[in-house]
Amino acid sequence: MTNDDKTTIKKIGVLTSGGDAQGMNAAVRAVTRAALNRGVAVYAIYEGYQGMVEGGDNIRQLSWGAVGGIMQLGGTVIGSARSADFRTRDGRRKAAHSLVHHGIEGLVVIGGDGSLTGANYFRQEWPSLLAELVAEGKLDQATAAAHPHLALVGLVGSIDNDMFGTDMTIGADSALHRIVEAVDAIDSTAASHQRTFVIEVMGRHCGYLTLMAGLATGADWILIPESPSEQEDWEAVMCNTLQAGRVIGRRNSIVLVAEGAQDRHGQAITVDYVKQVLTDRLGEDTRVTILGHVQRGGTPSAFDRNMSTMLGCAAVEELLQMTPDSEPQLIGLRDNDIVHSPLMEMVAKTHQIAELIQAHDYGQAMEKRGRGFVESFQILQTLTRAYPHAPAPEQKRLRLAVMHSGSPAPGMNAAVRVAVRLGLDRGHVMLAVRNGFPGLMRGDIHEIGWQAVDGWVAKGGAELGTNRIVPAADSDFEKIAAQLVENRIDGLLIIGGTTGYQTAYHLAGQRDIYPAFNIPLVCVPATINNDLPGSELSLGADTALNSIVLDVDKLKESAVATQRCFVVEVMGRDCGYLALMSGLASGAERVYLPEEGITLDDLRADVAQLKQGFAGGKRLGLMIRSENADSIYTTPFLVALFEKEGGDLFDVRQVILGHVQRGGSPSPFDRIQATRLAARAVEHLIEAAEQDASPAVAVGRWSGKIHFTDLERLPDLIVAGMQRPKEQYWLRLRPIVKLLSQPVATP
Repeated sequence: MTNDDKTTIKKIGVLTSGGDAQGMNAAVRAVTRAALNRGVAVYAIYEGYQGMVEGGDNIRQLSWGAVGGIMQLGGTVIGSARSADFRTRDGRRKAAHSLVHHGIEGLVVIGGDGSLTGANYFRQEWPSLLAELVAEGKLDQATAAAHPHLALVGLVGSIDNDMFGTDMTIGADSALHRIVEAVDAIDSTAASHQRTFVIEVMGRHCGYLTLMAGLATGADWILIPESPSEQEDWEAVMCNTLQAGRVIGRRNSIVLVAEGAQDRHGQAITVDYVKQVLTDRLGEDTRVTILGHVQRGGTPSAFDRNMSTMLGCAAVEELLQMTPDSEPQLIGLRDNDIVHSPLMEMVAKTHQIAELIQAHDYGQAMEKRGRGFVESFQILQTLTRAYPHAPAPEQKRLRLAVMHSGSPAPGMNAAVRVAVRLGLDRGHVMLAVRNGFPGLMRGDIHEIGWQAVDGWVAKGGAELGTNRIVPAADSDFEKIAAQLVENRIDGLLIIGGTTGYQTAYHLAGQRDIYPAFNIPLVCVPATINNDLPGSELSLGADTALNSIVLDVDKLKESAVATQRCFVVEVMGRDCGYLALMSGLASGAERVYLPEEGITLDDLRADVAQLKQGFAGGKRLGLMIRSENADSIYTTPFLVALFEKEGGDLFDVRQVILGHVQRGGSPSPFDRIQATRLAARAVEHLIEAAEQDASPAVAVGRWSGKIHFTDLERLPDLIVAGMQRPKEQYWLRLRPIVKLLSQPVATP
């Protein structure tokens, strides 16, 4: 495409429509700043389509500073409204007049499928709407001729995660945070009184939130619209499962019900009906909780802030590339990459699933949701059992050991729970190794049962114990080999960080000397630093990132009243993932990474930018430094430098977040990631052991697929002398952080 083919857009509008979703504000901020950076004026259309119809003060130009400090806010600061007026031809004609009056030539619409469909219909009508305005004398022909087309790009703002064209919709991750927090709280009070809680979760035509919340909370039963029970008396199946759980010692039961849940005949299943069934058939003390709009509220998660930021920047670039003949595009995230898809094609595919559910074609509905959705549902069906399937009489029962290695990371316990239960359900003996490799050398190995891991999904830390010792001496290997033989271990699952990977590499390299090491070795990545090869994200990194972002939010609130700059040090060792992603999610002005280092010229530029900003009325400065960014220019050095150069303009404070980044209950993402990775790891371990194969591999998620990395190649996969992989996908986000942190004038 040549530049002459492109529409020359000088002014764009941005609006949020339909139900609000956490992350919308981050998207508005990104659209505004990315456009201003390209010399394009941006107008916020307040109150959605209703504001577009009414025009006037509802359409206001945005400056760089106008969108500062909004990304951590829930809801949408530019408002949203259901607009009956926009559904009429007269209303859309008024909306067209409002846009032309302000010279707006392109729209970024952030909303659900209804909002995006309405935007496309409006775009199609645009020429005829302007012709009517000319005929009515409300618009002159020259002005109409100067605005012959309306460019359109859509971002999906919907907590339900129910739209084709993107792996995640804006707000879904944050809504999952709200649900999981609520269910965790309910779970503790339910256990105190041995109660059953039936909890309604949003999702009229999509069970995503219910399914993922089920995985993330250890729920005992779920009901979703895509996959009703095949049993006519599904109530009996549910009651039998819950009652069996109580028999083996479970103190409470949690049942999650999607608001659109139904049976195989299309009859709605309500929380009140489920409560009545449990009360009548089991005599349970049963309570109902409808989470409702809390799922939409609260501060957006780090993921939603970062994804919305990426999508907002991409939306502006797409608008500026469009020709008069361009189809409206949906901007989404797939496999951690920004993707563009034809808007109406994605809307049609989305509607198709609702139609399949209505037609009771549940198999097709599940298939359309994708492989990950189906696999998650299948895993949950096993995890919600009261006890495992009995092994077949002729089955060879493997003895599989699971352990931790490295520093504790949120999600480790969730991975153990899944590994133990899936292994037991396949008929094998599961062994727990306590306290890492020293525990393995001492023989601290015990059989672990189904109920022993109950409740582990929400626990932080490492219940089996862990440490960072890497066996290195011949005597260490002799002890490990002896314990593997004595305990007849057929496969070893290691959940941890670099120490686990290194030990698996060493054990594989010693197989000629120690035949006992000829067993499958599978590692599950678990470290907040996200510094392991073969996986885009390791367990714990998302929890740590959210912890950092919430702490930085508090710092920002305290700083704006005092004209202060904070230098925040985060963990990461030789990997800058936490620093860069927390900088993106918090709106930091500068991020210092070990991958880039720090130079004197960098510091001169940073000091100049801080002084200029505070002299111009700025009240807050935020710099984030990864702990190993530079051995000379340390965090105290930066604080002293900025304090000295800032003079009376601003003061500077140092914040080293430390080990709070490792603590706390794992985030929903880490719980779900732990579930899916551990499930694949156990499956691989069993298959290899049954075939007498002895791979040494790490399971990971890369480009949307779960795959295995050969750890016998470990030195080739990491940077020499550094604790980080050679391939780090997230580094490509560096330009966005810089783009959004450097103010430009409003056109």
